[in-house]
Amino acid sequence: MEQHGQAWEAESPRKDLRGAEARFDTATLMAGLYGDGIIARRGAFSPEWVRQVGEDIDVLFREALGRPGGALPRGPNRYYVEIHPERLRGFVELVTHPWLVAVCEAVLGPDYRVVELGFDIPGPGALNQPWHRDFPAPQATLTGRRLNSLAFNLTTVDVHEDMGPLEIAPGTQWEAGEDFDGGMFPPKSQASRYERLAQRKMPKVGDLSARSALTIHRGTANRSNKSRPALVLGVDAPDGRNAERHDLQLSRAYHDTLPEAVRRHMTYRVVDSLETIVQAHTIDGLLTSDA
Repeated sequence: MEQHGQAWEAESPRKDLRGAEARFDTATLMAGLYGDGIIARRGAFSPEWVRQVGEDIDVLFREALGRPGGALPRGPNRYYVEIHPERLRGFVELVTHPWLVAVCEAVLGPDYRVVELGFDIPGPGALNQPWHRDFPAPQATLTGRRLNSLAFNLTTVDVHEDMGPLEIAPGTQWEAGEDFDGGMFPPKSQASRYERLAQRKMPKVGDLSARSALTIHRGTANRSNKSRPALVLGVDAPDGRNAERHDLQLSRAYHDTLPEAVRRHMTYRVVDSLETIVQAHTIDGLLTSDA
């Protein structure tokens, strides 16, 4: 099993003669996501900026645990929470990061849309998840051989071997999944093949990754005494349908503060005051472990 893998190496921007960053190389970005299915930008954000994100996640997680349906279980001691963009300080900095924008434009096109914001928390005692993809493969991928959605992840802690790191089976975003349960869960008889392919990802604070949520993956057992929070940003091409599973809200006051360049890359509804998010993207197959 590979600990980092080429798919996790930083995409290095080209430099001009003055040392300033030039455009990210579109071919390199697409090759990583159409090949292994995951790429990353090491040190995309400062530790201070990420610390602020971690503080917000801590507050929002406590709030979610205190209301019915606030935190969706994704396996033993593992949760997913959708959040409102304005509850995350630094949301604008996140969605306008040059590498993130370059990845979205390269893979999803200039009219990409942010459709989801949330976080995963595998706590101490979380077990191995079953191998899975996050939703069935759309026709754009099955017949068009095209990715029309991406998931960006930002860890708020340095991830170590015992903290339940993500494992991903590179290249599996192209599997048809005709024999997958619900189009998402491969037969358990295939588990050994995914284990042979698996790359284990252990990002550091400040690293930002992009992956196809169709690539077969799993969260592993957290044998430490620490949680491993990870921010999740879901982005669709114009023909993506993932907005149907989510409820991205902006209060009218917050909406009016956002740059138009940010708003036009979001699918959302404007509300007078924020409403409790009714999370629709349940994944029943993750409620049991593969331990």
